[in-house]
Amino acid sequence: MQGSKAKKIAVTAAAMLAAVTLAACSSSSSSSSSSTKTTQVKLKTAYNNTGKTNQTATKNGTLKVAEPNDSPFEGISDPVLQDNQEDLDVFSPSGGQPGASDALFNTDKNYKILKGGLANLKLDRKAKTATITLRKNAKWSNGMPVTAKDIEYPYEVIANPQTTSQQYSSDFNAIEGMAAYHSGKAKTISGFSYPDGQSGRVAVIHFSRMAPSMQYAGNTFLWSTVEPYEYIKNVPISKLASSEQVRKKPIFTGPYKLDKVVEGESTSWSPNKYYWGKKPQIKHIVINVVSSSNIDKAIQSKKYDFIIPGGVMHGTDYKELKNTKGYQIVGQPALSYGYFGFNVGHYDTKAQKNVMDKNSKMANVKLRQAMMYALNLDQLNKKFGNGVTWRANTLIPPIFSKYYDKSAKGYPLNIKKANRLLDEAGYKKKGKWRVQPNGKKLTIYFGAMQGTSTQEAEYQDYLQQWHKIGLHVVFATGKPMEMNSFYDTVQKPKQSKIDVYDAAWGLSSEPTPTGLYGTTATYNMGHFVSKENTKLMNEMNGSKSWNTAYRVKIFKQWQQYMNKQAAYAPDNFSYNWEPVNKRVKGFDVSPANNEFWSNLSLTSSNMK
Repeated sequence: MQGSKAKKIAVTAAAMLAAVTLAACSSSSSSSSSSTKTTQVKLKTAYNNTGKTNQTATKNGTLKVAEPNDSPFEGISDPVLQDNQEDLDVFSPSGGQPGASDALFNTDKNYKILKGGLANLKLDRKAKTATITLRKNAKWSNGMPVTAKDIEYPYEVIANPQTTSQQYSSDFNAIEGMAAYHSGKAKTISGFSYPDGQSGRVAVIHFSRMAPSMQYAGNTFLWSTVEPYEYIKNVPISKLASSEQVRKKPIFTGPYKLDKVVEGESTSWSPNKYYWGKKPQIKHIVINVVSSSNIDKAIQSKKYDFIIPGGVMHGTDYKELKNTKGYQIVGQPALSYGYFGFNVGHYDTKAQKNVMDKNSKMANVKLRQAMMYALNLDQLNKKFGNGVTWRANTLIPPIFSKYYDKSAKGYPLNIKKANRLLDEAGYKKKGKWRVQPNGKKLTIYFGAMQGTSTQEAEYQDYLQQWHKIGLHVVFATGKPMEMNSFYDTVQKPKQSKIDVYDAAWGLSSEPTPTGLYGTTATYNMGHFVSKENTKLMNEMNGSKSWNTAYRVKIFKQWQQYMNKQAAYAPDNFSYNWEPVNKRVKGFDVSPANNEFWSNLSLTSSNMK
């Protein structure tokens, strides 16, 4: 509930990814009463430490960073292949910003692409091209130059028929030749050209159409990171994720280079002498995985300087840590949200698209709506959220203030309506439980991830609420699942173990949801497909949407439509927040801080 689900990374093409993670009132009211709504805390994005940098402590010291998680991290360093937040976090010092390994572009506070990063971007709407020009001193951490081929190679990895990457979506088909390459009909992507050769500094991408989202990092048309082609070219793309170049000896373009990986537990870093940007000040960084049951004590006993920005922290942690001596709480609205997904189809591996199964257990929209109206999300968030988590009302989080529809109602508690919807849909009571419209027994399997005792209490509350409306809902495996097992299950092309699940998305910094809910999106794990959904998502980046007001209107229509369909339904919004020890100077998680790691220094050798 409280932003505590492990988050799946939606689209890590972001030049900034603050978090795509794998995370009521009276019984008859149709909206929440004010007494059950969560009062949100107000947090600043920076800790303004006025203390003087201690050069000795900084040049000889170690910055100790915690990654809260109850499972070992998988260890995939390549942003093209990563699909969970934990890998993104533990390899974070390899980029200018948290969650921005090997990012091409700098951004402003709204994630709009600026000049001055590893590369500059020039869009030509008339010619339908995007020209990416690398800076002259762009190098990998082993000293190799970054080349135009390194800009192109991520697209090959993402779209290769044998890839393990989850990042492909239909928007990439706007690149000339991308669909042919993705289907295996072409060996190369024809839409790339290199004015000064593949080992030069310029790559030009040719599109069949241009999209307004291309102006922002993390969009679904332009990938925003580079791949070290010369370093990995001899590794088959199907085996890249398990290769030594990705798991044990990866190279990066950011301020720090990787010194050591302790599998599943920690990463260690030192300054990258080939970094093109601001020279990093702190000599060493160590990032350790800390379980959710130990994270509060670890901070209170001053074992860590801060929790990695984007790390999953709960409302109960906030209550425990907000007044901890020697620490300042910093945060911003999360680039993530919790959601409920319903299994309504399968992924056709031959056609490479999602297909709705009209006879699937969860195919009836009224059943899905009823299950959502039965939940008391407002009360749970008030009880456990402590102002840093609250009930979500749409599938676009408030950090995208321009596009977020604050007027959407979402699913506040309404037991009366839930029962009525089930009656209308023919789910009649037969003894204690309702049966299917055809009279057969109905058991719904709920998938959830292991977590804190608070989270387990929330899951039990969901089950109790569903039982109240006569639905026999049980845990899919008899209990919450280990994170990796959970995602292995829901990401199968076809599965019947889980009917409804509770999870979370960590998002890229551009809100177009095609990569999550599109027809061809592998992240569309519930397999919801409709003509209207496709039409609205396409329209978000259609020619009319260069007009911002029109684009906003389409985004709001999509939010209302998805709420009505309830194939994916909003659970919670939250702050990304972290306690920062007061010896740390320069801590600022704003998207406009393109040198997050390099700007950090220490004011003392010991934690405050």
